[in-house]
Amino acid sequence: MNPSQIGQIHTLLQASTSSLDYEDHGGRRNNDSRSNFSNGEGSSEGHSYLDDELETLGRYGSVNTSVLDVTQHRSHSSSGMSEDKSSLLIERMRRRLRFFFMNPLEKWQTKRQFPYKLTIQLVKIFFVTMQLILFASYRYANVNYTNDNRITFSHLFLKDWDSSREITTYPPTSGPLAVYTKKEFFEYLNFALNAYTSVEEVSIGPYFYATPDGSMGSVQLCVDRYTTGVIFGFNESFTFDSQTEKACLEIPATALIAQRGTFKSEEYLKANNFTISFDSLLEVDLLFTLKTIRFRDLGPLKSPDCFLFDVAVEFNNRDHDGQTLVSLDTTPHRLICKGSTEFKNENKLERIGRSGVNYIVIGMCTLSLVLCCRAIYRAQLLKTETVAFFKKFFQQELTVNERLDFLNFWYVLIILNDILIIIGSALKEQIENKELTGDAWNICSLLLGIGNLLVWFGVLRYLGFFRTYNVLILTLKRATPNVLRFLLCALLIYAGFTFCGWLILGPYHMKFNSISTTSECLFALINGDDMFATFAGMSSKSALLWWFCRFYLYTFISLFIYVVLSLFIALIMDAYETIKLYYTEGFPRSALQEFIQGPENINANTSTYGSTTTAVHPSELPVGRRTSVAGVLDTIVETICGCSAPHSSTKTCSTIPVNGEDQPLLHA
Repeated sequence: MNPSQIGQIHTLLQASTSSLDYEDHGGRRNNDSRSNFSNGEGSSEGHSYLDDELETLGRYGSVNTSVLDVTQHRSHSSSGMSEDKSSLLIERMRRRLRFFFMNPLEKWQTKRQFPYKLTIQLVKIFFVTMQLILFASYRYANVNYTNDNRITFSHLFLKDWDSSREITTYPPTSGPLAVYTKKEFFEYLNFALNAYTSVEEVSIGPYFYATPDGSMGSVQLCVDRYTTGVIFGFNESFTFDSQTEKACLEIPATALIAQRGTFKSEEYLKANNFTISFDSLLEVDLLFTLKTIRFRDLGPLKSPDCFLFDVAVEFNNRDHDGQTLVSLDTTPHRLICKGSTEFKNENKLERIGRSGVNYIVIGMCTLSLVLCCRAIYRAQLLKTETVAFFKKFFQQELTVNERLDFLNFWYVLIILNDILIIIGSALKEQIENKELTGDAWNICSLLLGIGNLLVWFGVLRYLGFFRTYNVLILTLKRATPNVLRFLLCALLIYAGFTFCGWLILGPYHMKFNSISTTSECLFALINGDDMFATFAGMSSKSALLWWFCRFYLYTFISLFIYVVLSLFIALIMDAYETIKLYYTEGFPRSALQEFIQGPENINANTSTYGSTTTAVHPSELPVGRRTSVAGVLDTIVETICGCSAPHSSTKTCSTIPVNGEDQPLLHA
């Protein structure tokens, strides 16, 4: 466009604006702009009308451009703006998804977003592990102390107790402690009662009677028996009632003191009309209580404890096989000690230290729980937006696996271990304050142990950020479905061998006495453990069953070691080789992953979102991330100018200054 054409445009516009009112850039009527322009003065606020028209005519090419041409161009411009808006929406969604699926290190490198959850998990591991070490030492000392006291009571109150019974060996070196005659039964009963009367003088340990004044307490003798049970052996008849009853007789301390060391239980029972019928007898329990104080620490913190032990000497005759088993059991209860004032002050400081660790762990796990729940909630919101986005722009539904990508199972694992550790820490605090005892120790250890196990499992997530360590996780993930299907089939065969061995070999082999021991024996055989002992342990009373045992064991060992285990390892190796191949040739991508990667990984004229290939106009493809400098410049030009790249063969972009700013201008 030459200067003469611009002068003609100027004259025409002056004539056409004489009878019209125009609005300025802020939307207000501006008559002053026309007068200023006619006087040769440019408007100081916004674009003047003439400037707008000059820009419009400059865009459309010449003064001879018709109104229809202008209208059509504006229509195309509106369509182009709509396409640009769609492209921006697509790119915005891609960037959101790409950022969502980044790991904490990538988010830090991209936006300098501090990895709060990662930091909390690492610090939490330290405190949770420290808490577990303290509680494990404390619990081991407590359980070991109660077991040692049970052994001590066995030596004090059980006649003929031997130290060899204190160690669990396989196979057992001695049979069970039992009585076989009525005389032996009353001898064992008398021995326990007489030992109780002199326990404070005889025992090395500080054991005392559980009465407020320290005097000897009474003893209870409880008998559990059938309501009616009389056997007439001469004619193989009996009188029997399957209902059971429990009768207890209290033996006062005065009777024990009167015959200290020479108490005769049989005579005392007859004198009190309390008879024991061995035909209907199920169980006899001798019950009494003792207290003790331990100065030695029960863990890493020096804190003497006071205990009360409920002692029970049991005579078990439930099998009615002529053998009455004798055992001793104790139930410990922790008491509040009344120590010196100086120690109370020191104990208070130790309690504050223990409680401080518990509260720190509870606080960190609560914070971790809240952050992970928030992350899962936000991920579900993003999933909902993504589903609607794909349906609108690509007319495609996300698959189940693609939807599951928005559920981070590592966060679920963290939430689970946080809940377990919070509950376990609360129980630990009550146990250490001596508010709970008994089964609370075991429940607390289960909660803290499983929670700590899951915490350390969660560390695998952060090792997965590195390729070398991620192989293990990907291999397990790849192999899990096939392994589960394989184990289901193997379990059916294993169950058949288990039930068969229990039924046939149970009465003649100690390793097959019950369904649990049979399963344990077979599992040990799979791992090559104790094979010869299993073969040698079979009784030779029945030649048929002896030969069957050989055939049974040879078949099971050959099938599971040489076939089942080999196939199991092959499944794992196949998954490992597949992952290695993926690292070499690339991992398969879902439609969602293809979208996140961007159009640089997709054909310029096709869309490969999903399993099918759908043709897509180039203008509908989302603007992708350019890797080269030229690509970056092309993207900048297309975004700012709204036109084709400079290397286009039909159109080129240039700019003219309008109101001090460079604006794009198309040349035909």
